[in-house]
Amino acid sequence: MGKYVLALDQGTTSSRAILFDKQGQPVAVSQREFPQIYPRPGSVEHDPEDIWSSQLETARDVLEKAGASADDIAALGIANQRETTVLWDKTTGIPVANAIVWQSRVSDPICRRLKQEGCEPTIREKTGLVVDPYLAGTKITHLLETVPGLRRRAEAGSVLFGTIDSYLLWRLTGGACHATDYSNASRTLLFNIHSLGWDDELLQMLDVPRAVLPEVLPSSHVYGSTAPELFGKPIPVAGMAGDQQAATFGQACFDCGDAKNTYGTGCFLLVNTGERPVTSHANLLTTIGWHLDGKVTYCLEGSVFIAGAVVQWLRDGLKVIESSSEVERLAATVSDSGGVCFVPAFVGLGAPHWDSSARGTIVGITRDTTAGHLARAALEAIAFRSRELALAMQKDADLSLENLKVDGGASANDLLMQFQSDILGVPIVRASVAETTALGAAQLAGLAVGMWGDTEELRRIWKAERTFNPAMDSDERERRFGIWKKAVGRSMDWAED
Repeated sequence: MGKYVLALDQGTTSSRAILFDKQGQPVAVSQREFPQIYPRPGSVEHDPEDIWSSQLETARDVLEKAGASADDIAALGIANQRETTVLWDKTTGIPVANAIVWQSRVSDPICRRLKQEGCEPTIREKTGLVVDPYLAGTKITHLLETVPGLRRRAEAGSVLFGTIDSYLLWRLTGGACHATDYSNASRTLLFNIHSLGWDDELLQMLDVPRAVLPEVLPSSHVYGSTAPELFGKPIPVAGMAGDQQAATFGQACFDCGDAKNTYGTGCFLLVNTGERPVTSHANLLTTIGWHLDGKVTYCLEGSVFIAGAVVQWLRDGLKVIESSSEVERLAATVSDSGGVCFVPAFVGLGAPHWDSSARGTIVGITRDTTAGHLARAALEAIAFRSRELALAMQKDADLSLENLKVDGGASANDLLMQFQSDILGVPIVRASVAETTALGAAQLAGLAVGMWGDTEELRRIWKAERTFNPAMDSDERERRFGIWKKAVGRSMDWAED
């Protein structure tokens, strides 16, 4: 057996590859950004070839950095941006169109149609999801309805659908394997999370042919092997999970009530609810965390569409910083946000509001407002939105968070993490390995090939790097949150049809 596991962490704005050793420590890292495509307001796309080429490049680069070969790799695991949707030709592998990114609102008219037709209660009951453009199923419908001749090809079985995990798996195996795992399947609006299969009634509602769908397999499973020409020798592809479920696994959230928040392009808070799906009454998502050892672990999830992306906007849009890492220093030039409240609803609001017509809003600006106030308000917005999710989650699952484990790029921002603890009122525990999304994918793959024995061994590997404790009194916490909710109200129901 090789001494490393190779994790591919295919994200919204970049592709990463990380080599992990048996102690769960990163040995080498490679990352490549790729272009974002914005055809019109509210629409976000990727060129699937950019995703594939950047991911393959990082995988090869990380092996070179570590001085490793395919012989040193016990297995490969994939974590992916989840609901992003690709359809490609079954024979040639050529995508039929750009990938529709999870952030895109392009299928909003289809979602409205489904709601008008009274489909939402059935979809909600079977999938644990709301009817929203965020999810993959309506993206498939949109492509089938707008790409000339595509529906005929799909019904004939000559076109395949996949979220990014499926697309990468197909490319890695040279077209030998068209599959997904339970966590990614549960994000499509087409998968019944109770019967654990593609659902004919849901397929009919969204008018999606069964022929395009991948096989659904456990999250820790040997799916196939990479084509020999990619890395010199075949490597087993043995683990797959959506990025947020992979991060939850990598944070060792193996017990009911364990929760984590990932601060990436978006922000995603998940709590483990055990072997039973919990129905949300607060517009959260009930989702499959992973399928391991014949058992499904369920989670409740809340999604913030724009988190780290707001820092990118400060960099690329306003150009008040030159690199994302500068935002903490700029925000620290002021003691507070100066009354400025920033709701970064650039592509609508996710849970618990689910308002696709909401748009970004900055209120409280005065002549004294500086770039520092905007930067601080942007960081605080990430924490406020996370508190909204945490409150709803605790009520739905009838539990109280003892702490919140955090990871992702923005978790390195001490100012943000301290404010998150202050506004949430619980300790924030930052993992020693920040790249827990990739770690989770690596661990799922490693379990499948015997690199690690069980989750108890993985629990012993996990370590905290720092804990942030709340320093804000409860009255101030509630006052600040009340102002935030007022600002959210200003952002909603804004965009016209």
